Amino acid sequence: MISRRDCLRSSSASLLALSLGACKPTTAASPASPSTPPPASAAPTASAASAAASAAPATPAASTASAAAAPFSVRTPIFVLNSLDATLSVIDPLTMTELRRVPTGKEPHHLYLSPDEKSLLVANAVGDSITLVDPRSGEIQRTLTGIVDPYHLRFSPDMQWFVTAANRLDHIDLYRVGRPAGGGFDITLVKRVPAGKTPSHLAIDTRSTVVYASLQDSDQLIAVDLATQTPRWTVPSGKMPADVYLTPDDRTLLVGLTGDSVVEAYDVSVSPPKLIRRIPTGAGAHAFRAWGDRRHVLVSNRVANTISRIDLQTLAVVDTYPAPSGPDCMDLSPDRRFIFVASRWAGKLTVIDTEQKKVVRQVSVGKSPHGVWTLDHAPRL
Repeated sequence: MISRRDCLRSSSASLLALSLGACKPTTAASPASPSTPPPASAAPTASAASAAASAAPATPAASTASAAAAPFSVRTPIFVLNSLDATLSVIDPLTMTELRRVPTGKEPHHLYLSPDEKSLLVANAVGDSITLVDPRSGEIQRTLTGIVDPYHLRFSPDMQWFVTAANRLDHIDLYRVGRPAGGGFDITLVKRVPAGKTPSHLAIDTRSTVVYASLQDSDQLIAVDLATQTPRWTVPSGKMPADVYLTPDDRTLLVGLTGDSVVEAYDVSVSPPKLIRRIPTGAGAHAFRAWGDRRHVLVSNRVANTISRIDLQTLAVVDTYPAPSGPDCMDLSPDRRFIFVASRWAGKLTVIDTEQKKVVRQVSVGKSPHGVWTLDHAPRL
């Protein structure tokens, strides 16, 4: 059976949620240490995600020569995580073709850059490990083991803390970050914070003082104080909260409700936080990506098959883009001309022209593509 985080699919009338697969908790691990990368034969135990109710469109060619050439402003590879294949697709941005697939640990879900910007972190949730990949070449550098269920991950802005959400095992782990003189980083587990059901996504404020997390199957949000490693508050939210996005001024927390068709906006400058707006976006509001101008943010609507652009000042949708077959994680070209989004149910990376508001390219990748990332991107604020 597939996990609840993979189960949402498009439907003409409602969300279809499949039951949560049984997983046995693993014991607490010692601090991470390097090990040999997993073999190519490693494969996740979960079955492939269901196909979308409506088939994905045929792979379209770019409509004009300029549209075809514009993604070439991205010079480094585009990476796509294939959660149910336990691989990382390496996409050539010049030809928009898949060069190869790199083996990872079981069920990789999210990607994040290391403090020295020399390693791309692949969070292998079921594999209890993190694979480090060269963000310029796609070569595996090393693997950190003993990282229990790292579904989502974040470094604090001051690079003192590394935080993971254990999606299957209902806790949030806080690690201290070390910066050896020879380069790179190491992490040491400081505290395992029990949480509600299915911690999903994380956000950390600009002062590196508090971690916000969604608790997907509890319909709750939690804030954890980094200085004391204890919860500040836990509050109810709407249905199936997924990704969270904190505005650059640290005042407003946006929450994508995958079990609804809205993004909730909370004032987190007060404790407990206050719900200030429910922003209609589209069914299955899920993952955020900053537009890069400190004014707007994108949210993928997994069931509606759209991406909404939200104005952070008015807390209203100002633009909508088509995004077929269960859009999930996104990245954005440096000029904001193109959105790169994982089409979860079609097994494709989809390229959306934000000026023409249309799909201009699709690249076949592995099963249940999730995380998308490239080193050449628009700012993340």
